[in-house]
Amino acid sequence: MDWLLIIVLLPLFAAAAVGFVPGSQRRAIRGITIGASGLSLLCALIAFCSFEVGGGLQFETKWIWVESLGLHFHLAADGINIGIILMGAIVAFSAACCADDITHRVKEFHVLLNLMIGGILGAFASMDLFFFYFFHELALVPTFIMIGVWGRGANRNYATYKITLYLSFGALLALVGLIGVYVQAGAKSFSIPELIATVQATPIDEAAQQWIFPLLMFGFGILVSLWPFHTWAPLGYGAAPTATAMLHAGVLKKFGLYGLIRVAIPMAPAGAQSWLGVLAWLALANLLYCGLVAVRQKDLNQLIGNSSVAHMGFIFLGIASLNVIGLTGAVLVMIAHGLLAALAFGLSGHLYRQTGSLEMGRMGGLLRQMPLAGSALLMALLAGCGLPGFANFAGEVTVFFAAWAAGLKTVTVIAAWSALVIGGLYMMRAIRAILHGPLGGDWAKAADLRPLIATALGLLLAALLVFGFAPGLLAKRIEGDVEKIVRLAKPSQPQATEATGR
Repeated sequence: MDWLLIIVLLPLFAAAAVGFVPGSQRRAIRGITIGASGLSLLCALIAFCSFEVGGGLQFETKWIWVESLGLHFHLAADGINIGIILMGAIVAFSAACCADDITHRVKEFHVLLNLMIGGILGAFASMDLFFFYFFHELALVPTFIMIGVWGRGANRNYATYKITLYLSFGALLALVGLIGVYVQAGAKSFSIPELIATVQATPIDEAAQQWIFPLLMFGFGILVSLWPFHTWAPLGYGAAPTATAMLHAGVLKKFGLYGLIRVAIPMAPAGAQSWLGVLAWLALANLLYCGLVAVRQKDLNQLIGNSSVAHMGFIFLGIASLNVIGLTGAVLVMIAHGLLAALAFGLSGHLYRQTGSLEMGRMGGLLRQMPLAGSALLMALLAGCGLPGFANFAGEVTVFFAAWAAGLKTVTVIAAWSALVIGGLYMMRAIRAILHGPLGGDWAKAADLRPLIATALGLLLAALLVFGFAPGLLAKRIEGDVEKIVRLAKPSQPQATEATGR
């Protein structure tokens, strides 16, 4: 069954269907969007459960698009992207359920939302370099429009310009790097598996790899908010509508990380070994600097945004370790953080709708006023601390072991201290300010989570707990395929790599 094709096409068909519905029919518009994302989630769950470990590429759909250029519409899943696709489908459904805060131009918003969902799922499912980039842009452009038109706060326009400039520049750098890969490989196809096979047989000249990899590293890195190119993220998420922030912070932001693992390291391994040490220190800056900035925040969205940027440091560190356990941990954190970021921004969006403010000094006593939302926020903040039992813990601990084994001992010690001390400090501060203490003045007319939103956010929380208590559900799928990438990056020492990784 072509599950991936169905997963990708459903939201795109929903965007077209919403276009034919009169703008006044808000219930029908929301019903189509929620229904399509719900069906995509069901198909993603079936694909994840039926995925055969060690079975290579599965659920393939491959059509010739432009034969003379070697362009194919090629969707497929392996151990690296099957969990990300499931996470993306969960977040997409939850975001669609939380989009009821849009009260004007509802039709246009939901058309863009469906295009964004389709682009996100298509980008992670694509095995053709052209469509890999095309689907990302299909998801990215609606992000800019949604923040500019439906965003909130006095800095909305500034946030729109900043996020557009930063992410457009990052995407352009990545595009130049991808073109460099295609040209230097002398390939006749944009197929990622065929490109990797070509490069494995005839490696790209090492001098070329030394400029291709940094282009990809910094291009993809800007899309992920790599320090010091990170300042767009907290500002953009603070101004974005709830559903947009959930999708971008939760899923689309992982495109750059996925691109480093899927494309940059296998196709420019010599460049990777030269530059990943730099990436490790920049990852440390994400953890340390952005964590300290989060400590100083008084606005909940800004705290979540800076925390999200800090958590990207774990993933960069796992990639920089360049061993099996590190890349496995990086993918685990990608999935865990996607679920956590969507949960946190979904809850902050609900609180903003109820009070019109996210100033933490005015939000005391939430657990008494909204026990359901307060309990969910408590668990989200504890998950952000890396509490055992949540999926974040499994991924972060794995990354620390990998970085230590890779010889990055100084970076590992400082990163662990940043995570345990600084991360715990800003999360505990938020718990004290928002959930406990005297009842805030903004809660007089506030209502708890409605059933639909509670179900959507509960699904995110449930996934965090399931993958936290049983991380092997993801790890056993991921490990075999990241071993192949490590062998491509370190062909002269495969046995040592595997021993280190395990």
